[in-house]
Amino acid sequence: MDFSNSERSNDYLAQLNQFMNEKVLPVEQSVLAANRALNPTGNWQEWRTLDEVEQLKKDAKAQGLWNLFLPDAQLGQGLTCSEYAPLAEATGKVIFAPEIFNCNAPDTGNMEVLYHFGSDAQKQQWLKPLLAGDIRSVFCMTEPEVASSDATNMEATIAADGDELVINGRKWWSTGLGHPNAKVAIVMGLSKPDAAKHERHSMALVPLDAPGVSIKRMLTAYGEYDAPYGHGEVTFTNVRVPTENLIWDLGKGFAIAQGRLGPGRIHHCMRAIGAAERALAMAIQRGLSRQAFGKPIIQLGGNTERIAQARIQIDQARLLTLNAAWKIDNFGVKNAMTEISAIKVAVPNMLQDVVDMAIQMHGGAGVSDDTPLASFTAMARILRIADGPDEVHRHMVSRLEIAKHLKGKAS
Repeated sequence: MDFSNSERSNDYLAQLNQFMNEKVLPVEQSVLAANRALNPTGNWQEWRTLDEVEQLKKDAKAQGLWNLFLPDAQLGQGLTCSEYAPLAEATGKVIFAPEIFNCNAPDTGNMEVLYHFGSDAQKQQWLKPLLAGDIRSVFCMTEPEVASSDATNMEATIAADGDELVINGRKWWSTGLGHPNAKVAIVMGLSKPDAAKHERHSMALVPLDAPGVSIKRMLTAYGEYDAPYGHGEVTFTNVRVPTENLIWDLGKGFAIAQGRLGPGRIHHCMRAIGAAERALAMAIQRGLSRQAFGKPIIQLGGNTERIAQARIQIDQARLLTLNAAWKIDNFGVKNAMTEISAIKVAVPNMLQDVVDMAIQMHGGAGVSDDTPLASFTAMARILRIADGPDEVHRHMVSRLEIAKHLKGKAS
């Protein structure tokens, strides 16, 4: 087991870091300010993409820093999960950076779904423009009327009716729903209510301009609408799409989700580690440059111990995540469930701790928009809920751990 970066990964990392330092970090504040100013009332119909961001995307694409997440040498760069992990970490240092390299959620997960499970026609119609960055997509799973931490609760329906699928239901926290380039959603719905528990739901591709699709609103997260992306609420009322829009087959929703969420959690966690690294660096710089009571503030109130603890936590989280990536690469998602759930708990909590320390070091500046720390706090707290709350993943780890002992007793 070797967690050192491959030569190929290091080559991309050097290019990516140079791009981040020379092109992304210098415009970070102006881009974030422009996004916040797009529409403070949440009217997504007035949101637009920024010319500055679009130009960065063209530059990244021209340099081959594009679709780095996809393990296909023709459609992406052919990197394994382990090789992509340090690149995801590098992009996590700036909130909007993943989009610049076409490595942003939920598009990455949706592209992986289409890559692994989509038909040739679906790949041509939807995967191709997503890979090109010409459109964006949405993933509609969470629902407001049920405890969505248990995905078997999903009540939206995808029913077969001749050569069509009929979709009905209400979804929310559908990330990217407000983006002006969002064209299609992957919707999860109940299709076979009498089947086994994890064979009842399906996934289908639903164009956002289909009759019966109604975007109700964008939701705020920590008071922000996250323009131009948006986390929205949407209803599907007798929406009809061709049966060709069904992904894989009826009842395969959970099997698809399992394949989608494994690599996706590596991406999320490594980006969070990148954010933590930046927060730690900012805390140290702040602590060394400011004085209080006759000393640099880094020497006051146990701050040196907090810096040490942050370093320990970040390195632990990284090793845990790289271990999960290594298991996915070598044994598949099904054989890495403990590790995938473990990082989903450990990494966002680590980020929350490290950013909180950095904010404390910055004082009032830390909770303002003058630094990225407030955004990192929101990122950490939201990640503790997204893709399943801490409690669900702890339960998964304990269930798998207990099963090992029960299996040992039985033998």
